Amino acid sequence: MAPSDLVNHLLNFVAPAFAVGFLCALLGRFSMRRSARAPALWVQGAVNALVGVAVLAGGLVYFGRDGMMATYVALVLACATSQWLVAGGWRSA
Repeated sequence: MAPSDLVNHLLNFVAPAFAVGFLCALLGRFSMRRSARAPALWVQGAVNALVGVAVLAGGLVYFGRDGMMATYVALVLACATSQWLVAGGWRSA
């Protein structure tokens, strides 16, 4: 495999994690109360994306291949949970 093909495959592997992670951070601004201690939008998106990449890698190891629907469900749930934690949703009641 050529290096450019490897980079293309890796970028396509992490693209769903970055899309869902930053979308959760953006939608979290509209749906959650703003906390004074909440980090910047790009920090929230980066944390969500890193959690998402970890979930995708775990799904790849567990199932032995990429693209399983269960992995994508876990990705959405993990990113939503990390957004709630990073934005401080557990503090507001």
